[in-house]
Amino acid sequence: MSNLSPNHFKARRAEAAKSLDKDSFLLLSSSKNLIRNNDTTFPFRQDSNFYYLTGFEEPESVLMLSSEGESTIFCRKKNPDLEKWEGYMYGIEGAKDILKFDNAYNIADIANIVPELIRGSKSIYSLVGKDNAFDNNIIGWITKANSLERHQGNIDFKNYSNALGYQRLIKGDEEVKLMRNSCEIAAQAHKEVMKNVQVGMSEFDLESMYLNEFRKRGSRFPSYNPIVAGGKNACILHYVDNNQLINDGELVLVDAGCEYGLYASDITRTYPINGKFSSEQKAIYDVVLEAHDQACEAAKVGNSCLEPQRVSERAISQGLKDLGFLKESLDEILDKQLFREYYYHKIGHWIGLDVHDDCPYFLEGNEIKFEKNMAMTIEPGIYVNDSAPIDDKWKGIGIRIEDDILVTENGYENLTASVPSSADQIEELMQS
Repeated sequence: MSNLSPNHFKARRAEAAKSLDKDSFLLLSSSKNLIRNNDTTFPFRQDSNFYYLTGFEEPESVLMLSSEGESTIFCRKKNPDLEKWEGYMYGIEGAKDILKFDNAYNIADIANIVPELIRGSKSIYSLVGKDNAFDNNIIGWITKANSLERHQGNIDFKNYSNALGYQRLIKGDEEVKLMRNSCEIAAQAHKEVMKNVQVGMSEFDLESMYLNEFRKRGSRFPSYNPIVAGGKNACILHYVDNNQLINDGELVLVDAGCEYGLYASDITRTYPINGKFSSEQKAIYDVVLEAHDQACEAAKVGNSCLEPQRVSERAISQGLKDLGFLKESLDEILDKQLFREYYYHKIGHWIGLDVHDDCPYFLEGNEIKFEKNMAMTIEPGIYVNDSAPIDDKWKGIGIRIEDDILVTENGYENLTASVPSSADQIEELMQS
């Protein structure tokens, strides 16, 4: 059962219907049960776009929404035998009555019903390219619907990805509450692990601690596979082996977040396994923190959503120059993007139902500007690989600091601020 009321999803559908051409329909499909091996499945997780407009958390389902706002759900009929194995099913009447759809039909009949319903319509919208099999089904239904017209019909097939992504960009108040819960669970987990790590632990030990802390606080699943990278492993952006010993004197970079009510959190902290930063580690850390803080300040109403990226590039470039990593002028470092030797990813991403929320950064060719209740991660980093043209004392240091930022009317709210972010705060926490 969703953490949000059926009326919440009904209002979202009404809003989505406004962006459809007259006499048109939107079709979205649910996630499928994914086989892990043989007859064993992975835990079911609903497709975020489908969930956003339905609140329905069963597989084998399709939403049909008309431009007039009429909603139709195609789902599995009640199956008492299957319920003995897999639990409660809404069934056709339950989905309609409980979740407040206007119509409900058996998913087994969809190929016969949809062509009749869309007959004579102007356009069919869907998330083109997301599910090729579903795209092909829609094309078949359109072909059949066109053939039913006395004079051959001409229904267009249009992509709705940007429109739905833009709707998802601005969070409602109830969404913000769920995101705060998700972020606070993850933040407290980070703090608890940081207080209890010891020299001699492995990356796997820390991963286990994080997952346990998430669950203790009410989150069953992480929002992505945790990254626990000790020493030079931190220079690998998507390191997920998490199986090496963390040596005394090394930093460990932990990128770990959780889901609450399907809403994601995403936090990265980098800290010394022995509780004390070396002078080189702290010098790089302070540059990353300065870039992080400046980028957060750039996430405000009216600014381009790409402004935090530009701000972080300038701050890190200046820091790399001050440390002697780069000798060129600041303008040359930026113009030639010389900082990419050490900072080779973007500043962050939209966050919400997905840890990388499926939302656009451009609309009609223009950079999207921040509005109230948009949420983005801010996560600058510096990574000094063994191949870097720099003194050996710096090599193998990888540092990233990541928080989840909510744009407010007069600035921003750091949803994950309860995790210490400065080197001094981290040392104080770890030694408490």
